[in-house]
Amino acid sequence: MSFQWNDKQPIYLQLKELVKNRILTGDLQAGDALPSVRQVAAEYQVNPITVSKAWQALAEENLVEKKRGLGMFVMPQARRLLEQREKNLFLEVEWPQTLQRIQNLGVEIEPLLDSLQALRQNTDLDKES
Repeated sequence: MSFQWNDKQPIYLQLKELVKNRILTGDLQAGDALPSVRQVAAEYQVNPITVSKAWQALAEENLVEKKRGLGMFVMPQARRLLEQREKNLFLEVEWPQTLQRIQNLGVEIEPLLDSLQALRQNTDLDKES
C-alpha cells in the first residue's frame, strides 16, 4: 500500500494518527489486534523502530495495550476516549479558529446554515440506507 508522508510531521506521529482514525471510524474496534511492527514497517517501507515508537505512543494514550507474546490490542475504551478528545479539540481550538475565519471572510450565516442542513439531511439519508 502506498502512502504519502507529510514532511512537516514525524512519521511515527502520522502512523499514530492513522491508527487513531481507524479506531474512530470503527475499522479497528475494542479487542482488535494492531498489525505487527514488522508487517507495518514492510507495508509502509519505514523503519521498525518508527512503528514501535508509534505503537508506544498509542499505549501511552491508553488507546492500545501490549499483551506479552501476542502483540498490541485496542483497549475497550479507546473509541470513547478518542471521540471525547477530538470533540474537545474541535470545540476549544478548531471551532474558534473557524469562527474567526468566517468573520474575517465576511461569510453570511444563511449559506452556512443551509450547508449544515444539507449535511444533516445527507447524514439522515445515510442512516436510513
